[in-house]
Amino acid sequence: MSSLQAAGPGRRNLITDVPGLRVGQAHDEGARTGVTVILPDERAVAACDVRGGGPGTRETDALAAENLVEAIDAVVLSGGSVYGLAAADGVVGWLGAQGRGYGLVSAAGVPKSPVVPAAILYDLANGGDKGWGESPPYRQLGRDAVAAADRDFDLGTAGAGYGAMAGKLKGGTGSASVVAADGITIGALVCVNSFGSVIAPGGRAFWAAPFELQGEFGGLGAGPLRAGPDEWGLAKTDPKARMNTTVACVATDVALTPVQARRVAIMAQDGLARAIRPVHAPFDGDVVFALSTAQRPMGEAPDFTVTRIGALAADVLARAVARAVYEARAWPGVTAWRDLTL
Repeated sequence: MSSLQAAGPGRRNLITDVPGLRVGQAHDEGARTGVTVILPDERAVAACDVRGGGPGTRETDALAAENLVEAIDAVVLSGGSVYGLAAADGVVGWLGAQGRGYGLVSAAGVPKSPVVPAAILYDLANGGDKGWGESPPYRQLGRDAVAAADRDFDLGTAGAGYGAMAGKLKGGTGSASVVAADGITIGALVCVNSFGSVIAPGGRAFWAAPFELQGEFGGLGAGPLRAGPDEWGLAKTDPKARMNTTVACVATDVALTPVQARRVAIMAQDGLARAIRPVHAPFDGDVVFALSTAQRPMGEAPDFTVTRIGALAADVLARAVARAVYEARAWPGVTAWRDLTL
């Protein structure tokens, strides 16, 4: 089995190590919120899995394998709770102007319809100026984010994770990748606004420590990890419905069907369980998307390959969660992981 072991992170250690993907981000410093867009170079097969009890999503039903549309044009992750769903409008408008989207009718004067699923997190009570009246900033933030899409992007206090909290610590946007020994590439991007804690009680060690590669989130190791019953560490003390959400996207360059992509999304959710404790609670809105850029053929053992991709995606997503918090910068009155002196 040694030939199936992961070789290590990709060159960037970002989801954009998956060929055919770019990521764009934008934020509003005054409002303490932001948007992240995952943009495939070409339309991509996608699926999603929803585990949180209070999700906020757009167009996720379109991803069901039995439905008409088998590919998407972008995925949007946004702060702003329900207001943030409007970020997808800005992305749709930009894509449509580029002539991108699903073309049910091919005729002059009939625009294509970009398919842009989205998921949001709650950052409305983080101290930013949300006095936007009837003009929330999210449509423009979505447009700015997609227009800025590139292979490199910032982690931590950036994009949709700009205003996020991870338990009692500053949350953020994280990403990671792995390239297996046979060349399969898997990446993850996550915006962590969790109720649960990403570190073990009594210290600074991340729950995701056993999966860390090359010291990417501090290199503290897994030795200090412990988990007593009902001992959650720096989880939020007063969770409320729809206020605690981790939204993520995993991707691979292997060609997947919608059914296979759905299985990868399901398996990738285990990465959140490895990195956040507790997770998938009634007041969480956890959503994981899965994308395939189809740059690499499936091969002769599809079920086993999907199993490998799903298992690797879970590990990569756990790493991305830790990187989100590790890279986050503090605000006045808000503690970042780097501020801990435990």
